[in-house]
Amino acid sequence: MIALGSRARAVLAACAALSVLTAFPWIGGEFYVDLVVRLMILAIFAMSLDLLIGYTGLVSFGHAAFFGIAGYTLASLTPAAAPANLVVVLPAALVASALAATVIGYLSLRTAGVGFIMITLAFAQMLYYVANESRAFGGSDGVLILFRPELTLQGRPLLDLEDPTVFYYLVLACLAGVLLLLRSLVRAPFGRVIRAIRIDDRRTRALGFATGRYKLASFVIAGTLAGLAGFLEAAHGGYVSPGALSWHQSGLVMAVVILGGMGTLYGPILGAFAFGLLQDQVQDWTEHTGLVVGLFVIAMVLLAPRGLAGLLSGVLSGALSGAPKTRERPAAPRGPR
Repeated sequence: MIALGSRARAVLAACAALSVLTAFPWIGGEFYVDLVVRLMILAIFAMSLDLLIGYTGLVSFGHAAFFGIAGYTLASLTPAAAPANLVVVLPAALVASALAATVIGYLSLRTAGVGFIMITLAFAQMLYYVANESRAFGGSDGVLILFRPELTLQGRPLLDLEDPTVFYYLVLACLAGVLLLLRSLVRAPFGRVIRAIRIDDRRTRALGFATGRYKLASFVIAGTLAGLAGFLEAAHGGYVSPGALSWHQSGLVMAVVILGGMGTLYGPILGAFAFGLLQDQVQDWTEHTGLVVGLFVIAMVLLAPRGLAGLLSGVLSGALSGAPKTRERPAAPRGPR
């Protein structure tokens, strides 16, 4: 068999997965199409956090803050009797998430290690309690979004996002776009610098790089992408609540990143689908869904430290490269005649 490099195997697997996802609305039932939409949104959310944890070495426990801010931005800008314009509300949600990430990142990055983790958690919980206690944001009941945004041109709708199939392909396009964006980012000089920061911050700073600026830029990009996921989730479910800002949401997406494999482009996608599908199946077997899923994540951490991405890479490597070639035993040197 022909041996394929790791890059070729990754491209082959990505093309196969994209083909399946593209055809899925025509072969899957309505329930599973809706489930896959939620899993793709979770994958975008997980990829945004992986940029911080896996590439920059910043463990944020308040990443849900940007997820929830985008959802509340959509809810605030959606009229009560008509859908909002996608061209208006999507940039507004991304800008709101980016501004929040800039402020929170600027203040949080003055610390490191456990201090950084606790400050990001504190900011997210502060926003959670603001939303939970504010009547303008619906309090603990949250806010209903009665209409999904629409894309119109001179009064004519171009995209009917109320159609589940159209919304599915919008989310799929966002997932592919985020994947390509992060792929370009981590292979650019910027990506090399943030990976160097993760390995040794002091040495990278000694080489002349302004590591604080690179970390802040990574934090803002990750927060903006988390806002994209929050916007899509709010538009999909038609509802946003303080739970979108809570530490539970941050912990869930962190578990997804660990399960899929940190520091990879496709690991968070694998983790999101594995986590969501396992959760969907387990809840039919037992009411202790969280316990079973938690034990599964723990087992994966112990048995496969590189996550599902590492397992898949090993399987593809063995399947596509064929059996190892046997080396011929060299002939013994002849003595003098």
